[in-house]
Amino acid sequence: MALSKRTALLAASAVSAFALVSCSDSGAEMHGQADHASMSHADHTGHSGMTMASAETPVGGVPDYIDNFRLIDQFGESHELYYHSDAPAVVIMTHGVGCPIVRGAVPDYADVRDEFEDDGVVFYMINSNIQDDRSEIAADSEEFGIDIPVLDDVTQLIGESMGYDRTAQVYVLDPAQGFKVVYYGPLNDRQTYERQRNEANNHYVSDVLTAMTHGEDITTEAPAIRAGCMINFPERQNHTEHMQISYSEEIAPLLRDNCVECHQEGGIGPWAMTDYETVQGWALMIREVIRTDRMPPWHADPEIGSFHGDRSLSPDEIQTLVHWIEAGAPRGEGEDPLAGLNLHAEDWPLGEPDLILTLPAYTVPANGVVDYVYPVVENPLTEDKWLRATTIRAGAREVVHHVLSGYMSEVPEDGRGSTGLWEFSTGGYAVGAESVIQAEGSGVPFPAGGAIGFQTHYTPYGREVEDVTQIGFYFQDQPELLNRSAVILDASIEIPPGAARHTETAYMEFPYDAELLYAFPHAHYRGHASNLRIRYPDGSEEMLLSLPRYDFNWQRAYEWEEPITIPAGSKLIAEYVYDNSMANVANPDPDVNVTWGEQSFEEMLYTSLAYRWVGETTDNRLDAQSEHMQASRFFTAMDDNIDGMLTEDELRGILGERMRAGFDRMDMDGDGSVSMDEYLTIQRMRQARGQQ
Repeated sequence: MALSKRTALLAASAVSAFALVSCSDSGAEMHGQADHASMSHADHTGHSGMTMASAETPVGGVPDYIDNFRLIDQFGESHELYYHSDAPAVVIMTHGVGCPIVRGAVPDYADVRDEFEDDGVVFYMINSNIQDDRSEIAADSEEFGIDIPVLDDVTQLIGESMGYDRTAQVYVLDPAQGFKVVYYGPLNDRQTYERQRNEANNHYVSDVLTAMTHGEDITTEAPAIRAGCMINFPERQNHTEHMQISYSEEIAPLLRDNCVECHQEGGIGPWAMTDYETVQGWALMIREVIRTDRMPPWHADPEIGSFHGDRSLSPDEIQTLVHWIEAGAPRGEGEDPLAGLNLHAEDWPLGEPDLILTLPAYTVPANGVVDYVYPVVENPLTEDKWLRATTIRAGAREVVHHVLSGYMSEVPEDGRGSTGLWEFSTGGYAVGAESVIQAEGSGVPFPAGGAIGFQTHYTPYGREVEDVTQIGFYFQDQPELLNRSAVILDASIEIPPGAARHTETAYMEFPYDAELLYAFPHAHYRGHASNLRIRYPDGSEEMLLSLPRYDFNWQRAYEWEEPITIPAGSKLIAEYVYDNSMANVANPDPDVNVTWGEQSFEEMLYTSLAYRWVGETTDNRLDAQSEHMQASRFFTAMDDNIDGMLTEDELRGILGERMRAGFDRMDMDGDGSVSMDEYLTIQRMRQARGQQ
C-alpha cells in the first residue's frame, strides 16, 4: 500500500529538475502534492478548513480534515504535514509557553509517543500563541525536557484553520483518509481546570491509536471538558473585516512587489498575474503554496542572518493575503493595478551586456539521462577587464537545470571546458538565480584571450528540444576590492537506503583573516536541509545560514547584508541532511546506497562561497593565501568529526580509497592518524616532484 501511494504521488509530482518550476511552483506538481491538495480542496470542500467564504460562512470550529502546512520547530527544523502520508496516524498537541496544563501533560504525551513511535505514528506539538517566539519555545522545551517537535505557528494561520482555542488539546489525524480528524480533545482525563490526578483513568488518545494501529474501528469519544490555557486568535473573528481587504490597495500591490517579477509574460512562472480574474482563479493554489512554504522561493530561516534580495513575505503580508483568499478573494472597489502593468520578462534584466557569448546549440532528447555537457567558447576580448556582473540566459528553460562557467587561460586541446581547468568562476545559472552581481566596490578580474568553459546540466522533459544558451558579461573600471571564490565539498558522502534523515558534514579552514560575502548551497533530489556555521578559534560556534527546507527546484546564493568576519583559524562548516526514504516523493530510488555524482539521481555536498581576504586589494593580491587554503580542502572534506585529524575509518568514497593507499606514508609520526600539517607536507613534497 505504501508503495502504491508513493507511486501515485510521484506520478503527480513531475519532478524533472528545474523544468517549468516557477515562483508559484504551480505548486503541487514539483512537490508531489497535486493529487492530495486537490482532494483536500475539492473532495473535502465543506469539511476541511478551507472553503471560499461568504458573509454567511461560519468561522471557527474544528474541521473534519486538516489542510497541508509546513512549519519550523524549536530546533530550527522544517516539517510538512503531508510528508507523513504513509504514516498510520499523525498526532498533534497544542502548546503554550508557561501553561501549567501543557507542562503537566507533556510527560504523558511523551509516554504515548514512546508507546506508538515504533508503529510509525508521528507526534508533534504546535504553538500558536502570539506572545511566544521560537527562542522562548526552545527555552521552554529545554527546561521541561520536551524533545517532541513544537511547530511555531508564527502567523496563527494554521491554528485558525485547525479551529482550536486552548492548549493541551490533541488532534489524531488519519493520513489514509486525507488527514481526517478522527479524534480531538484531551490526551487523557488526568488534566482538568481544578486539579490534576496522579493517574489517568481514561487514556483517550492511546485508545484511539491502539485501534488505528490494529486496524480496528475507533469507538473512543472525546469528553466535553476542554482543559487548557486559552489561546488568543485576534483575527479569527474578524471574518467580516477580511472580506473588506482591498484587492486594489493591498493585495495587488503586494503581488506586484513580490510575485510579478516571475509571474509575468515570458517569466519563469507558469502563469502571469495579469489581472484580478487570473489571481482569483489561482487563489486556492496561492494559499496552498504559502501554507507549505513553497512560495515565495526563499528558504533561509528568517531568524538566522539578514540577506540581500530577501524574497520572503512578512508575517503580516502572509496573514493579509491568506485571510483575503479565505474570505473569498473579493474584488472590491478600485482600479486593477495588475491589469495596467502589461509586463514582459526582459531577455537581459540587468540591461544590455557589454559582451555576449553564445554556447553551441545542443539537442536535448525527449527522455533519458543526459551526461553533463562541457562546451567551450573563446574569449574575444583583447584587453583585460574587471567583471561586475554576469547573467546567463537559458535558451530552453524547460530542460536547462543549471549552467556553471569559468575562465580558462587557453582553449583546451580536446575542446572540453572541464571544471578542473577553470581559474575562477565567471557566473552560473539556476532557476531563480540567473545573475551574479559583485558587491559595490569589488569585482573579479577578467583577462583578455583564453576561453570560457561551461558545465551544462540538461534534464529531458518529454519532448526533444534544442537549447541555445547565452551568457552576458558586465564590466567595470578597476574596483578597490578583489572577490574570491571557494567550495566546501565532500565527494565521499554515502546515504544509506531508506534513510530519512542522514547527515553529512564538510568544512573549510581559513588560515588568514577574511570576510564572507555569500554562500550557495547545492544538493540534489534527496537534499532535505542545509546549514552553514562558523567555528571560531576559541571553539565557539555561530549559525550563519540555515535552510530548514532545502528545495532542489530553487537554488540560489544567499548574500549577507553585511560581510561576515572570519578570524584566522576559523572553520566554515557545511552540514547537509538527506532524505533517501520512500516518504520523499522526489526520491528517484529509496532502495539504493547513494554516493557522490553529477546526475540528479546521485548526490552532492557542495557549498560555493564568495569571500575576500582582509587587507587584499586589486593592486595588492594575496594569491598565496588562497593557494594555502585550497591545498587543505580535500583533508577537510574527509575529516568528518572536525577534529583536525584523519583516521582510516574516515576515508570513504573514491577520494578516500586513493588516500588510504598512501595513508601509512602520510602518517609521518606513526600515531595512527594524519594531521593537517602531515597532509600538507606530503602535498608540498608531491608538488616539488611535479606530481598532481
